[in-house]
Amino acid sequence: MLLSGLTNTVYKILIIDDNIQNIFVLEDILSPLGNVYFSESGSNALALIDKIKPDVILLDIEMPDMDGWEVCRTLKANPLFSDIPIIFITGHTDPEFEKLALESGGVDFITKPFNASICCLRVHTQLKFRQQNQLIIKAKEELQQLVNQVPMLVTYWDDQGQNLFSNDNSGLWFDSLLGDVKGKHISTIFPNELSNAILNHHRHITSDALKYIVTVPQGIGASFYEVFQSKMKSSAGVDGYLVTVVDVSEVKHARQALYSEKERLRVTLNSIGDAVIATDTKGMITFMNPIAERMTGWRLKEALHQKIENVMFLTDSNTQQKLLNPLYLALREHRIVAMALNSQLTSRGGHVFFVEDSAAPIRNENGEVIGAIMVFHDVSEAMAMAMKMSHLANHDQLTDLPNRILLQDRLTVACSAAKAYDTKAAALLIDIDHFKYLNDSLGHQYGDELICLMAKRIRSLIPTSYTLARLGGDEFVILMSETRSVEASSKLASKLVDAMHEPFALDGQKYNVSVSIGISVFPNDATDAEELMRHADVAMYRAKQEGRNRFCFFSHDLEHSIMERHHLETRLRKALINDELFVHYQPKFDLRTNEIVGAEALVRLVNDEGEFISPAEFIPLSEESGLIIMLGKQVLNKACAEAKRWLDKGHIIPISVNVAAAQFADPDLACVIKEALLNNDFPAHLLELEITETALMIDAADMQNKLSELTSLGIKIAIDDFGTGYSSLAYLKKFNVDVMKIDMSFVKDMLNNKHDYEIVKTIISLGKSMGLVLIAEGVETEAQRHALIELECFMGQGYLFSRPLNTSDFETFVIQKKLQG
Repeated sequence: MLLSGLTNTVYKILIIDDNIQNIFVLEDILSPLGNVYFSESGSNALALIDKIKPDVILLDIEMPDMDGWEVCRTLKANPLFSDIPIIFITGHTDPEFEKLALESGGVDFITKPFNASICCLRVHTQLKFRQQNQLIIKAKEELQQLVNQVPMLVTYWDDQGQNLFSNDNSGLWFDSLLGDVKGKHISTIFPNELSNAILNHHRHITSDALKYIVTVPQGIGASFYEVFQSKMKSSAGVDGYLVTVVDVSEVKHARQALYSEKERLRVTLNSIGDAVIATDTKGMITFMNPIAERMTGWRLKEALHQKIENVMFLTDSNTQQKLLNPLYLALREHRIVAMALNSQLTSRGGHVFFVEDSAAPIRNENGEVIGAIMVFHDVSEAMAMAMKMSHLANHDQLTDLPNRILLQDRLTVACSAAKAYDTKAAALLIDIDHFKYLNDSLGHQYGDELICLMAKRIRSLIPTSYTLARLGGDEFVILMSETRSVEASSKLASKLVDAMHEPFALDGQKYNVSVSIGISVFPNDATDAEELMRHADVAMYRAKQEGRNRFCFFSHDLEHSIMERHHLETRLRKALINDELFVHYQPKFDLRTNEIVGAEALVRLVNDEGEFISPAEFIPLSEESGLIIMLGKQVLNKACAEAKRWLDKGHIIPISVNVAAAQFADPDLACVIKEALLNNDFPAHLLELEITETALMIDAADMQNKLSELTSLGIKIAIDDFGTGYSSLAYLKKFNVDVMKIDMSFVKDMLNNKHDYEIVKTIISLGKSMGLVLIAEGVETEAQRHALIELECFMGQGYLFSRPLNTSDFETFVIQKKLQG
């Protein structure tokens, strides 16, 4: 084709035959020529043709529903399919059938049985014919499109000046070309000046194009046309002249205006307020206007042919590092280049200007870069003013905090960052309770002072990475960005509410102020910054409705969870401060004799209604909140005191106390234990610390030293919940421990689960080999007790013997056991 070129065509061949055997034979023969499709009926084939658009059709004449003649006539009557070549296939050899096939629109005829080579050649010939026809049609279309799109008037005339062709029939060039102008004389179509010039050149024209320009007056001006005229002979043998016309009026007018433009440019450059410096392609100065002379301190005659960096000394205003002049970048990359931010120019006399603007390449009429121009101006005053205006536009005038505009921008950035890094962003909307009453009663001056004091106090309570903004009136917003914990917003809100209980001093008087805070978390509560703020506002009003002096989350479910956690932490802190923790004791037994051989101290906490809170809830919370060390210390002291009281009554009962990983890592643990023993006058050998194997493996070498330090006090060490962690036996055998406790999860199913039984058996064997005392937890049935005795584990605890008991019940239980014994 003219423009598109030849393509590697994969032909599509459609076989229409009600005999599937014929189809298989033809498919085998024709598959090397392209993709073969088939249909066993004429009616189905019509729908398939529209779908696959075949390049050739092999059509059986005799078919039950529609015979080949009817299918062929239907296709030829449809303009979409009429050009598809149809080759008839039949078992008849009568010439009449071939005649009918050709008359109905078929292009060839194949008889059965099929001769593979002849069949393949016939189909291949039709495919090639179709491809060539399509190429010719496409070439004609592309040629016509090309001629129609060229930005010139293309015409063809006979020797008498009669028109044979024009690519403009819409009157784009001349109104007289509108419509069909074929056969019209050139003098009736072109302006007189143009038609006369073309006719006068007819007798001098050869096959080589003659080029000349014709001026056509128009009103107060003129149009200029460049004409290309050559002699040619058409394929039909008609002599004629090819004439192309190009409108060069703009070029002519531009050249006429160039001189006056240059003069106007010179005057402009010398009178504008911007500095202008031009250079050649090597950065050598070729021009400077008076403003550039003043700002650089160089006269033009001195600066000519000097490097621009010698005349225009640029540095970074922050670092004072020398900057590359952007003119060189404009020369290298052939584009407009803006000056770097914070650029300053130091003049020859040492005066400093903050400057900005740009450099651009200078091109000649051929588009070639012949130099560059630098345009810049002094922005020292504008820069200072812009910074001031930007600050005023983005900050609250009273508190100098970010205002709503800046907050919105930071909210958007925070939400995008949270989404990108799978973190969270939280907005805390703070509103001063009853501020209108305070403002009206104290006066606006003191109201403003209170707002400033409030801003200062809030600012002191939050990290510098958080944004504190004032929305106006008595509303503040804290933006917590890139936080991973929802609880962090709860803790901050709680701290803010509590901090407001400290009175504010206004004119020597103290005023108590409370706040209501609404919290919304992205992405939990909102999908964007706008929704985040809207939901924080809803949550804040809910805090108002619920009595003020509090905070609320937007999400009810999340708020419920967070508030429960907050209440639990508050209750735990209160219990620790007021010494309200309870300790229950679960006795340990000799499995053979049912004698009490010790007790495990277990901490208990009650809620405000006096109901027990599960240790599974408050123990993890105490670890997360850092309260576990204080909690452990209280439990240790209570257990030692109680065990000492029993001892004084003649009940010698070793007591074991659980030690969390955080407690065990505490460098003061040995001192805490020593103090508890001394304060309660409790024998060290009756105290046992239960430490999980996971805690021991945090830093095995350090833990070994810690264990040695603890055992030197005379106390015993037990490994709690053995088998649930990931101990390395190589380290375990080095640990200085006395007791190994088998976790209840294995004991529970040891008689029902072969694997658990083997685990218990292995743990007992391991403990015996290390010379450790073995205690089984969670013993609930007599069968479990007997099984443990058979495995030579002789100590245990569990509901078979007793659940954890309070101090009074435990003492009664001990006395009863002694009486029974």
